[in-house]
Formats: sequence, C-alpha cells, structure tokens
Amino acid sequence: MDDDANILQVAGFALKKAGYEVVYARDGREALSVFAEAKPDLVVLDVMMPEMDGTEVCKIICSQSEVPIIFLSSRDDEIDRIIGLELGGYDYVTKPFSPRELAARIKAVFRRMENLGGGAGTSSNLHSTGSKTLRWGHLKIFTGFSSRFDISICYQETYLKSV
Repeated sequence: MDDDANILQVAGFALKKAGYEVVYARDGREALSVFAEAKPDLVVLDVMMPEMDGTEVCKIICSQSEVPIIFLSSRDDEIDRIIGLELGGYDYVTKPFSPRELAARIKAVFRRMENLGGGAGTSSNLHSTGSKTLRWGHLKIFTGFSSRFDISICYQETYLKSV
C-alpha cells in the first residue's frame, strides 16, 4: 500500500516473483477498503499516504486484526522507525529499498509466525513471556501488580484496576 505507482510496480513484481499474491492500494482509505475485502496475511504499508497516513491505517488494522504489518517509508529518522514498531509494525524498511530484501523480510515474518504455531490469532500463539506476563499476538497482560493489571494492545498501554 503506497501512493507511488513505481514502488507498487517494483515491489509487486518482486513479491509476485517470490510467490505471493499481491493486492494494491494508493491511499489510506483505499488501504482500509482493500484490507477489509482481501483479508491479506500481511500488509506492507507506506507511512506517508494521502487521505489517511500509514500510522492511522496501522492503528485501525491493529484494532481489527493480528495481521503483521511491515512499514515501507522514506521517513528514516530513528523516531519514525520506533513509532512504526511501537504502533504494531513487525518491521520497518526505509526507501530506497531492495525489493529482494523486502521479499526476504516478508518470508522471515511468515517463518516466525509459523514457528509460533500457525500464525497470529491462533490459540497456540498464547504463551507466557515470564512468570508475570501473558502474551497473545499484540495483546500483553502483565499481572505483576497486586491491585491492577497492565494491558498492552497493539503496543498501547491500558491500565485496569480491580474493583
């Protein structure tokens, strides 16, 4: 999902050659529409798109799905990469980029999902990351406090108190 037709063409060609089915969107609103219709296994998302930027698209997708998101952006400052990853991105690739590297990074994401037991959203993906933390995809529940639970969904923290 990118507003640059050349990037769509180059990345699409490389990903098709690597054996992936590819659907395209040129702006944020179209990205959400395509996402809802195509139900992709992974999203490659530009940060700076017209209509709605990639960070907003990521937040919406994250609220609806466990699908992995790889950001592809010309914004290469450290803070941009950190924000993309904290919003729920699995990876962040800066432009200019190697289409073959993008395909390899996508393959690595799928390999990690497979190693976790069949991908995001499956019950086998529930695991403990320590004696006080449960994690399931983007959902983390920290139970180390006596009177409250700390919950992180799509890397945005929410605090709950017992009543």
